[in-house]
Amino acid sequence: MQTTRQKEILEAALNLISDKGIQGLTIKNISREIGISEPAIYRHYDSKMDIMVAILEVFRQNTEALFTAIAEEDMPAVNKIHTLFTRHFESFAQTPSLVTVIFSEELFRADSNLSHKVSEIISANFKILIGIIKEGQKNNEIRNDVPADHIAIIIMGSLRLFIKKWQFAGYAYDIRKEGIKLIKSIHRLIYKGVYNENH
Repeated sequence: MQTTRQKEILEAALNLISDKGIQGLTIKNISREIGISEPAIYRHYDSKMDIMVAILEVFRQNTEALFTAIAEEDMPAVNKIHTLFTRHFESFAQTPSLVTVIFSEELFRADSNLSHKVSEIISANFKILIGIIKEGQKNNEIRNDVPADHIAIIIMGSLRLFIKKWQFAGYAYDIRKEGIKLIKSIHRLIYKGVYNENH
């Protein structure tokens, strides 16, 4: 459970990343952002990397809760996939700096804790997504001539590339609006039978 001060530090860190990029995330800049001393920050986090790990942990908890809740909903599998990713697009649209943290591969290679945390997020989400796809295949909603894990890779890989393109474009367009188009295209690829946008 995070303290109020820890939440404040993480929020300040995300603001700095949004304004200055990863290189702008320093303990000195965080102390200026919040208006407290650097030693006060070190009482909560040992380093910049610890703050990054904490941001990823919050994202992991939120994402896992979202995936689990939607997986348990009483709705067709394609609707679950649609809901999962529209929620993600909404989250990234509200906090674009999350993208900078989550998709910073060069940082993950440099720090094993970051790498492990991202691996945890991907593995947990991948497992739940495969379960949703298998459910859809069992109910004849999703094509079963392609393995569920391959469909999950296609979906998550498409999502990742789509978000990276948005990041490289400087977050210049509405990811929620364009994301809906992507989801509909994915549905057409995986849906069993003639795809209807009302599904």
